[in-house]
Amino acid sequence: MGQHRGLVMSKKGMVCSAHPLSSWVGADVLAKGGNATDAAIAMALATGVLLPNMCGIGGDAFMLYYDAKTKKVTAINGSGNVPIKATREYYISKGYDKMPLTGMLSVAVPGAVGVYFKALSLFGSMKFEDISTYAIEYARDGFPVGQINSADMAADVDKLRKFAGASKIYLKQNEPYKQGEILRNEDYAKSLEILGSKGEQAFYKGEIAEKIVTHSKLHGGLFELSDFENHETIVYEPIFTDYRGFKVYETAPVSQGGIVLEELNILEGFDLRAMGSNSADAIHCMVEAKKIAFADRIKYFGDPEFVKNPLKGILSKEYAHIARQKIDMNKARVEDINLNPFDFEGNTTSLVAVDRWGNAVSFIHSVSNNWGSCEVAEGTGILLNNRAGRGFNLIEGHPNCIAPGKKTMHTLNTWLVTKDGRPKWVGNTPGGDGQPQWNMQLITNLIDFDMNVQETVEAPRWLDFPGTDPADAEKQAELRIEKRVAEQTLKDLKSRGHNVVLLEPYAAGGAAQIIEIMENGVLAGGSDPRADGSAIGI
Repeated sequence: MGQHRGLVMSKKGMVCSAHPLSSWVGADVLAKGGNATDAAIAMALATGVLLPNMCGIGGDAFMLYYDAKTKKVTAINGSGNVPIKATREYYISKGYDKMPLTGMLSVAVPGAVGVYFKALSLFGSMKFEDISTYAIEYARDGFPVGQINSADMAADVDKLRKFAGASKIYLKQNEPYKQGEILRNEDYAKSLEILGSKGEQAFYKGEIAEKIVTHSKLHGGLFELSDFENHETIVYEPIFTDYRGFKVYETAPVSQGGIVLEELNILEGFDLRAMGSNSADAIHCMVEAKKIAFADRIKYFGDPEFVKNPLKGILSKEYAHIARQKIDMNKARVEDINLNPFDFEGNTTSLVAVDRWGNAVSFIHSVSNNWGSCEVAEGTGILLNNRAGRGFNLIEGHPNCIAPGKKTMHTLNTWLVTKDGRPKWVGNTPGGDGQPQWNMQLITNLIDFDMNVQETVEAPRWLDFPGTDPADAEKQAELRIEKRVAEQTLKDLKSRGHNVVLLEPYAAGGAAQIIEIMENGVLAGGSDPRADGSAIGI
């Protein structure tokens, strides 16, 4: 399909992110002697300012880290609980039959700050106050609003106008910023400075937590200071599967990373290479694998502290074999598939960085829907997530029904691939329920279709809708595909029963970032043209 951007290559380090200034921050940290974790957290802090509708210290984060010395992969879960007062009965008593998507009743305790500090303490070589200086400068002195920033503000202007804190920062005289205008968030800069001087305790047990809880009480929320004090950042061994001789690592529940691994297990029984990239057969196989994996996620998965997730069964090759038999190559499935993974049960905006020592980080963080809850805690500049509203449902007995102190299942997931024990690719993409679908497409582009990392992120993309989001559950099914796919392929997919909806080129969504670590140590970076970002090597 051709390649729009050139492949970026270097020897001493590589970063990729969805904003060019963020990528420069990561590269500068590496050039100053920082490692991959230092660079990743510096970029995360910067994107919290530069891409405010997508991420920030009011959101959540997940991370995978490959340690070159130990050859071990470690995962960090930075998702937050809902308030201890958040019961299903409370929401129903307020007239809700679905979770609200904005306002304080949609917010969970932000977990991103915990990940920033935990990652630096375990794997970093620099201090938070040093790597946060970039984000502080962008927040205090301002940064030029880009095309995508401006378009996002214009698209959501009515929503932003309903919330005084958000409109004060992200609208200019109640209108969207125009590209090239300077956006400042001085309160956010002050919050970052407080974190730099007082540490994460300021966020979960100190003055920032107190301000968020005060704001919550004034605006109909349920938070108490104890909800923040009880927050825990979880470090664990990631889940993985073997796919055609490669080991693919993913983040575990509450992350949806298991969906990607289940999809790959199902696809392993098909000869995708022989089918051809973006052929009707290949796309059909992947869409049908997606349907099975997403159905399993919706039926069975929830917070491991509340729900017995059938992870071993879902990720077994035996289960994949049975699931694979349910795929009809001539017909798109519209009805539900009832399989039982418990039969095999025994035990229970993104960025990437690689440093000169071979350490690698795959990192993703989010405030969930564009602009999260639209609530900005007074005096903090912090836009709060709407993860509780976006992820939970009010269906009694469902594994993902809201309950006091529970974590919702999370669209965020991130991946890392090794070959013979050494890292080969580190990558991810943002995009809600698109993530497990696009990550599957990225990994098969690399392994099955031998694309380089830039070809991989640029390749035509599709999205099968709806996904796992409760807000979309009753909407019409659509297979949304970029127009760059061949006309005959589209006709063939329609003939199999797919409700094909055409999208403009590069309009399917996502902002994928991938780094390849070659056998000679050379690094190759690919950054998605669907965003403003870039790959930068040193």
